[in-house]
Amino acid sequence: MTFTALMERAAQAFEVIAVMVLIIGLVWSLLYSARVWRTSGDGRRGYALLREFFGGVLLLGVEILVAADLIRTVAVTPTLESVGVLGLIVLIRTFLSFSLETEIEGVPPWRRAMTTSGAGVLSRAASRARGADATTDEPAPLGRSGQSS
Repeated sequence: MTFTALMERAAQAFEVIAVMVLIIGLVWSLLYSARVWRTSGDGRRGYALLREFFGGVLLLGVEILVAADLIRTVAVTPTLESVGVLGLIVLIRTFLSFSLETEIEGVPPWRRAMTTSGAGVLSRAASRARGADATTDEPAPLGRSGQSS
């Protein structure tokens, strides 16, 4: 197998991983928010958690897809045209990430004290769902059964 073919396979693997992240993340987001809605009885909290959690999943998926495009452009087809296409793709995906983060956080990135990635958004959403303080990312105390209370 040639280097180019290996890098093409690597890029395809990243794309498959991104799709899996999106599908699993959607299902997980729906289940998690439904659980919060059912246990708390607060539909707004469940909906807000769904938006925040799935928004983080989308950000993570976009970041993985950018990695696939980088591998494909740099290792498989390193032409000036492919670099230009990559630049356009990264620009579009950066705008999409910016829009998603602004929608999730409610403020533009330059107004936030700390920049976050898709994984950071997922972590905060999970912490909020467990009842932890979102600013410290500490887990909620465990009950006797070993589950969050």
